[in-house]
Amino acid sequence: MKPVIAIAGPTGAGKSELALRVAEEFGGEVVNCDSLQIYRYFDIGTAKLPPAEMRGVPHHLIDILDPDEVFTAGEYARLGRAALATISSRGRLPVVAGGTGFYLRALFEGLFRGPERDTALRERLAARERRKAGSLHRLLGRFDAAAAARIHRNDVPKVMRAVEVCLLARRPVTEMFGEGRDRLEGFRTLKMGLAPDRDELYRRLDERCRRMFESGLAEEVQRILDRGFRLEAKPFESHGYRQAVQMLRGELNAKEALFYAQRNTRNYAKRQMTWFRKEPDMEWLQGFGEEPHIQERALGRVAEFLTHC
Repeated sequence: MKPVIAIAGPTGAGKSELALRVAEEFGGEVVNCDSLQIYRYFDIGTAKLPPAEMRGVPHHLIDILDPDEVFTAGEYARLGRAALATISSRGRLPVVAGGTGFYLRALFEGLFRGPERDTALRERLAARERRKAGSLHRLLGRFDAAAAARIHRNDVPKVMRAVEVCLLARRPVTEMFGEGRDRLEGFRTLKMGLAPDRDELYRRLDERCRRMFESGLAEEVQRILDRGFRLEAKPFESHGYRQAVQMLRGELNAKEALFYAQRNTRNYAKRQMTWFRKEPDMEWLQGFGEEPHIQERALGRVAEFLTHC
């Protein structure tokens, strides 16, 4: 069983710094598990480490897509598992780091074996939802009441995927979920979660949002648009970028944009913690990833883990 380390937690908790420290100490390479850092040109608002700050540690699954390309958790699991295998084949230690819980779960636990995406069908479903908001959720309720009860009507991507599966497979998506997942095989995993003090995390997130806007977040958005990408690209829906777009449109002033970006980022961090608290086998570190005592505990735990692999 080959070892793999995962470092998870809310945005702003110091996952990147701890991942670098683990990789430096144990000959590792970092595998990104952030759904925004996979996109090119989205740098400031994703807190993406510039190459000069990676300290010579190889990073994988960063800047691999253009902003208008569609990317699913299933595709992440496929590419992520290939990265794990490649890193391990060189005798190096894969260190997965990021805050997208669904990607992390897809990588290790796998996804249900549903039909592949159907672009034409999804376009028809999207048009239906645009004509009448909530219509896809009502349709899902007719196809699979259990799935409709589990998925919020406002989570349109998940609702659309569930309806798509029901239509393509001609059976309830809930029934397919019950048939099991394709779990990662051949690896033994240590999952460590960062759980810093909430008030201090929120203070740091507010400050980070302020620095992002001061560092030119709105200008970065304009540069991306100047490359020919449309505002409908999915990364523009994320916290910070959405408010920067509203600034450029004249819908928010700078003060309002910062306020909403800070509020939404804090709420997102709270949802991340709720997700990761439910992640099986997560070992928690009560602090930030750059704190010396947290790094000491993490490195000690990794060393212990590797002796049993």
